Amino acid sequence: MDDADKRVLLKLSGEAFADPEIGYGISPDMVKRVAGEISDAQSSGYEIGIVVGGGNIFRGVSAAAEGMDPANADYMGMLATVINALALRDAIELNGVQCRVQSAITMQQVAEPYIRLRAMAHLDKGRSVIFAAGSGNPFFTTDTAAALRAVEIGASVMLKASTVDGIYTSDPAIDPDATLIDEIDYMDFISQQLRVMDTTAVTMCMDHQLPIVVFNLMTPGNIGRAIAGERIGTLVH
Repeated sequence: MDDADKRVLLKLSGEAFADPEIGYGISPDMVKRVAGEISDAQSSGYEIGIVVGGGNIFRGVSAAAEGMDPANADYMGMLATVINALALRDAIELNGVQCRVQSAITMQQVAEPYIRLRAMAHLDKGRSVIFAAGSGNPFFTTDTAAALRAVEIGASVMLKASTVDGIYTSDPAIDPDATLIDEIDYMDFISQQLRVMDTTAVTMCMDHQLPIVVFNLMTPGNIGRAIAGERIGTLVH
């Protein structure tokens, strides 16, 4: 394994923690499976930064946030990501590998503050690092936070774990003729207004020539395959 390729950034949505049947909450079985795949890859020598979403607990665009100040709703969403991060860290460490949580919102009793050089030192020592609370700023998605952290830690690729097999020409839940895109250019992604990721995140990756892989996290083994560099899902580059 080339040292330049062993550091990756994995973006996990809230669905990685939720019970698949109800779509919210934290499912111990889901967290255990995701943590197992991350731990196996970490034990194989990969350096893994992880950004987690919080939509399984609170989503700023949900009915619960209706009428709420948008910045306040976003801060609540950031706090939800910390809950997910703590659950995932616990599950990873139960597999016998080390993991740290760093939060963009200071809460020193439960997580380290986000410090770039400290995060990189953890990765150098073989620990995975979960980045919680997004970027610490309202109005930015966790996708954008993932792109930011990926660039900051010098990741070779950003892996976005989704609930579909990759990027489609249109929404496959609505359009039966939607087809899976194997590979797409950054500018084509932006111009076609594909909704899998927000354009701010894609633009940041484009500016830093950071490839993005979008894949289905619901398929067992896919997280490990993506980290190992197997061609699954859609490549944006």
